[in-house]
Amino acid sequence: MNRDDATRQFHEGGDRLAELVDEGQPARLPTPDSDVPMVSRSVRLPLETYERVRAAAEARGLGVTTLMRQWIEAGLADLDDSATVSLADVRRALAALAQPTAA
Repeated sequence: MNRDDATRQFHEGGDRLAELVDEGQPARLPTPDSDVPMVSRSVRLPLETYERVRAAAEARGLGVTTLMRQWIEAGLADLDDSATVSLADVRRALAALAQPTAA
């Protein structure tokens, strides 16, 4: 059935369109990459900013939205005084502070 026939069936009413929908194949939807429910939001970015984000994501082997989500989560963690950091990160930071700097 083409689009015009389907539109006509819809406007005429009846059960034929419902029968055709029932006869159709189930849609193959992608499997979500997370068990956590996600919300989609649109963000307007200047082209130059988007290109920088895209290049950073590509360099890390990530998708643009994955990298943006990581950055947002990191920024929110900075706002939360109760956020925890890994012991390895603390040790690296202390080791960097202990190194003498060249004058």
